Amino acid sequence: MATFSQKPADVVKKWVLIDAEGLVVGRLATVIANHLRGKHKPTFTPHVDDGDNVIVINADKVVFTGKKFTDKVYYWHTGHPGGIKQRTARQLLEGRFPERVVEKAVERMIPRGPLGRRQMKNLRVYAGTEHPHVAQQPVVLDVAKLNAKNKKVS
Repeated sequence: MATFSQKPADVVKKWVLIDAEGLVVGRLATVIANHLRGKHKPTFTPHVDDGDNVIVINADKVVFTGKKFTDKVYYWHTGHPGGIKQRTARQLLEGRFPERVVEKAVERMIPRGPLGRRQMKNLRVYAGTEHPHVAQQPVVLDVAKLNAKNKKVS
């Protein structure tokens, strides 16, 4: 029996909608990364972009476990000498672009390279409940029901 290898022409992409309100960031990012790569499908092929298009709403209402909300630090470098910058998770979630917390968590779970960059283009993250992809008729994926630990209980 030969190993199955998906061809790019045979890929069927679906649209998935995820409501991130009250979900733990890392567990949410894992589910999103698996759907972007297509690892949830029986036709998964590592070198083909056969993942789904993922829409995440309410990204500003994600939660962290433990003290990560105040202690987790995101670093970046400006490119100039001594240009290292940092912000905490709290500052990012309360700032102008709270959806970057989810984007960065997913981006760091996707392989680096041309295929990973192409797969990241299938991710759309919105801070509020509104999104412009109603015409694609996305299927709602309830991440909280997949595992009890996915949703933080206060």
